[in-house]
Amino acid sequence: MADECETESKAWAIEAAAAEAASRAAEELHRPPVVPMERVVDRTDIERGERAGQKRSQEPGFPRFFAELNLGLILTAFAIVAFKTPNHFAFGGTSGVSVILSTLFPTLPVGVFMWIINAVLVVLGFIFLERKAILWSVFASFALSAYVSLFELFIPTDVSMTGDMWLDLCFAVILPALGSAIVFDIGASTGGTDILAMILKRRTTLEIGRALLLVDIGIVIIAAFLYGPRVGLYCVLGLFAKTLVVDKAIESIHLRKVCTIICSEPLKVEEFIVKHLNRTATISRGYGAFSGKCVTVIMSVLSRREAVQLRRYAREVDPGAFITIVDSSEIVGKGFRGTN
Repeated sequence: MADECETESKAWAIEAAAAEAASRAAEELHRPPVVPMERVVDRTDIERGERAGQKRSQEPGFPRFFAELNLGLILTAFAIVAFKTPNHFAFGGTSGVSVILSTLFPTLPVGVFMWIINAVLVVLGFIFLERKAILWSVFASFALSAYVSLFELFIPTDVSMTGDMWLDLCFAVILPALGSAIVFDIGASTGGTDILAMILKRRTTLEIGRALLLVDIGIVIIAAFLYGPRVGLYCVLGLFAKTLVVDKAIESIHLRKVCTIICSEPLKVEEFIVKHLNRTATISRGYGAFSGKCVTVIMSVLSRREAVQLRRYAREVDPGAFITIVDSSEIVGKGFRGTN
């Protein structure tokens, strides 16, 4: 009886080993020919690709950083003077408080109150925070105040620029959102309440986002009492639209395309990605659910322009290529700057 059990056990082991060997053989038979591109392209192409990757992943130099920071502040300041102030749009932040104070004390313009509020916040920042941590926030706070005061010299703030409150609301939301997205993209801020947020984060256990939202809601409520329900409802719309548009603007700046290609000429497509786009790709093996046929799956993360070029080339070499392209705004790794 024991001999029979042992014989049966050996038979099962032999059968399992044979099945595993057959599976490995089938796998090797269907394995797609993945040739490392470093063996295909020459050294010049490799060095050019490495330089392109380093350029894409490096942080912007100071001239570009300074130019983009000021561009974002100028867009925000223009929106405050041209669209927010004439319509009393107080969405929150230092500009919202300044609009309300300018109404309560009409002898002083919005720009003066922004100087005062930002100066107070900067002093608090120097008291409660490290100076190095708020250096650019201090510059942004005063630069924004200066741009607002400058625009007030040339743009009338007592009448609407367009005469259409709804149109003004759109630009009062879009321009600061775009400016904030540009500034956030380079790792800076527009100052003002950002300094307050850093103080709250360092010195209290309050949830910063909720605290600042409550402050903004309070400003909107005061605006509704001062300017009436019509303006108050516009401010409510602006408050929520501002958050959504800022997020979308940041995503748009960071947007990349994740391209997945299955085609009959994978080596040509891989070589195009490496040599012509100065990118690389991840190669994997897949099987058709219906046919069971083994295919090569190519995945690469590209910019919008590069994705268009890759799609066009893949369809040229294989008109029956299967291509999927999806958006991604969160890419971290070699060849990408920060969190893209």
